[in-house]
Amino acid sequence: MIPPNSSLVKYDNPVLVSRNTEKKTPKSRALKVTSTSPPPGSGPVPTPPSKKLPPVDAKSNQQTDEILNSILPPREWTENGQLWVQQVSSTPATRLDVVNQQEELDRRLQQRQARETGICPVRRELYSQCFDELIRQVTINCAERGLLLLRVRDEIRMTIAAYQTLYESSVAFGMRKALQAEQGKADMERKISELEQDKRDLERQVNELKARCEQIEKRAAELRQVEEKKHAEELQFLKRTNAQLKNQLEGIIAPNKK
Repeated sequence: MIPPNSSLVKYDNPVLVSRNTEKKTPKSRALKVTSTSPPPGSGPVPTPPSKKLPPVDAKSNQQTDEILNSILPPREWTENGQLWVQQVSSTPATRLDVVNQQEELDRRLQQRQARETGICPVRRELYSQCFDELIRQVTINCAERGLLLLRVRDEIRMTIAAYQTLYESSVAFGMRKALQAEQGKADMERKISELEQDKRDLERQVNELKARCEQIEKRAAELRQVEEKKHAEELQFLKRTNAQLKNQLEGIIAPNKK
């Protein structure tokens, strides 16, 4: 028989369950009581003894077992085609059991290398088993207190599940935002490269226009110099012509006066 993984919760010995779902245990066999009738002619039936079992305690124990099975369901596993069932123990715990449980908890935390702080699934699993064992111990002494602890345990698990769902959704949201940021970064880098290329093209156009402007200004200055030189030569020619005409005119007028 290979039992399931060990737990901090105290269980009874495993029970082999046959195919007709009958438990092969001395306890189950003891419950099968056969009624015997006295032989005929043996006389009056003797009165039963005055000692009786307390039905109230038996009913209370049965109710406690049912509550324990509802809080901590039995473990089941199959081996070689045989079904084994292990129910939670209904034996009350002593002070020594609690001390041993604390030592066992510390030993398993160290053995499985559970982290002391932060999120640790191993530490959470072990403390959950320890809390279940405490619920079992309390339920045996007071079923109502055990049911109240069960509500507290379920509320804690629901809260942790809600936080886990929130964490997973937050991680997914962060991943989507990171992917969007990466995609937006790539688009922005592509846009920046396009703008830089446009800038280089515009700078080249500006340089070309500046070169053309300088060439035009240079040609305009050369034409202006040529025109000024030509105008100065014409002016000098006109002045010489005017001076010659004046001299000729004076040469003609001077003899006539004499």
